[in-house]
Amino acid sequence: MAAFRVSVAGIAIEGQKLFIARRKPGGNLGGKWEFPGGKTEKGESDQAALVREFQEELGIAVEPGAFLGSAVFEHRGAAYDLHAYRIFFTPQPLRPAEHTEWRWAGLEELETLDFAGSDRLLFPLLKTYLESQA
Repeated sequence: MAAFRVSVAGIAIEGQKLFIARRKPGGNLGGKWEFPGGKTEKGESDQAALVREFQEELGIAVEPGAFLGSAVFEHRGAAYDLHAYRIFFTPQPLRPAEHTEWRWAGLEELETLDFAGSDRLLFPLLKTYLESQA
């Protein structure tokens, strides 16, 4: 495998619920639920990538917070390091470009949904984080 590429996932939390979105049909992640985010561009910080991705995909402004952890996965022969960050946003109308639905869901519900495999790798660290905040 080549060098790791970095992807970011924005984790918005309200109480014990997490913000998730479902991708439009089509492509290898079509119809799957995910924590919104995406690949960092060359020379771009994780935080800048989160701000850009949420603007592009959902049409909203977010404020990146603390690093929550990471998970390594492989996709089409490329190695990725998925960095999860707490993010914050004020209630605002979403203008989704890549998603058909979104909602707040608890971890138990997430485990029952058709979730992107890479994002599913974040569930254990999110469970630990939420338990520490309870």
